[in-house]
Amino acid sequence: MTYDLVVIGAGAGGCFASIRLAECMPGAKICVLESARKPLSKVEVSGGGRCNVTHACFDPQELTTYYPRGSKELLGSFHRFQPADMVQWLEEKGVRLKTEADGRMFPVTNSSQTIIDCFLTAMRKMKVELRTSTRANRWSQQEDGSWEVELYEGTILSSKYLLIASGSDKRTWDHLRDTGHHIISPVPSLFTFNIKDKKLNALLGVSKEEVIVTLPKYSFTTSGPLLITHWGFSGPAVLKLSAWAARELYDANYVFDAAINWLGDEDDEAVSMYLKNGIAVQGKKQVDNLPLAGFPSRLWKYLCQRAGLPGQVTFGEMSKQHTEAIHMVLMQDTYRVTGKSTFKEEFVTAGGVDLKDIDMRRFESKVTPGLFIVGEALNIDALTGGFNFQAAWTGGELAAQAIAEKISASDH
Repeated sequence: MTYDLVVIGAGAGGCFASIRLAECMPGAKICVLESARKPLSKVEVSGGGRCNVTHACFDPQELTTYYPRGSKELLGSFHRFQPADMVQWLEEKGVRLKTEADGRMFPVTNSSQTIIDCFLTAMRKMKVELRTSTRANRWSQQEDGSWEVELYEGTILSSKYLLIASGSDKRTWDHLRDTGHHIISPVPSLFTFNIKDKKLNALLGVSKEEVIVTLPKYSFTTSGPLLITHWGFSGPAVLKLSAWAARELYDANYVFDAAINWLGDEDDEAVSMYLKNGIAVQGKKQVDNLPLAGFPSRLWKYLCQRAGLPGQVTFGEMSKQHTEAIHMVLMQDTYRVTGKSTFKEEFVTAGGVDLKDIDMRRFESKVTPGLFIVGEALNIDALTGGFNFQAAWTGGELAAQAIAEKISASDH
């Protein structure tokens, strides 16, 4: 069983790389191995089953700012294959995408099955062999540079080149470590904050459109929408922060302080004007019954309680102490976080093969030339919004191009 390429892992990066090599080198013998019963499982659950294919960010420099790990190393790669290229490739396959207000891109069908069908159809058409429920037990490079891949049941496959696309798989990382690669220990990324506060948790479903969240101990700050859940805080602002501070929060065993500026990009002057107008025009009205602009009424009542305002206090009864307290809560409302929760089904890890070991122009190992690694097996992770998939598509494309060049050179 001799192949031009064996791919370990039938996820986003592995399947895309196999298709692109077949398109670059028609007739190439390619085999993709997947230990699970079906391929593309993360594609299936991404975006709540709609598949957040990529993001409408078409400037490579800006695109890198969404990657807490891998930003510098990916810049050159994105100049060669970026979201616009992926959109074009899919359109050529008959898959049209739509862009949502936040930049996320989905198939117009709103179904991840559209992307899965596109990939599997292309693999069948290009005669890429897909073996599911098939685990690679070990692999080794031969003296001539080719590879032997031993399957779990004992079958041995021979291949000119090997591509690892098995995600955050510990067995794979252990094997790569044994072959001299440096592995950055994996820690969770993209998670929500658990806060034990019954009054806060009772506000589940309430959101604030723009806040600033800071981790005072670590000097990390992000902004964006915040969602209150029955276990604490979620939403884009929190998820971004969890990604940037993933390693520090892991080291803290997920016990830390988070400070919320509920005013977001507004300044403290907005609160002063609100209180002055309230005193002048609504002096007999209760403060907690007239929310500041942009604040849901339930959240406003809760924050008034956090500030220690008496329940019946009117604008006319606001003391200097009350005014200072409401200012403080709105600008720096600090909570003790005592754990984390996974964001939906989209479990993402920070960690993997150190990018110093990888030629990012080709996604080829510097330690073992002829070995290519893409996707979450590498120490690359991104914010939510289609960016992790884009890193997989880019890696798959550049690895496929490099392998095609090597095959072509060896044939001549």
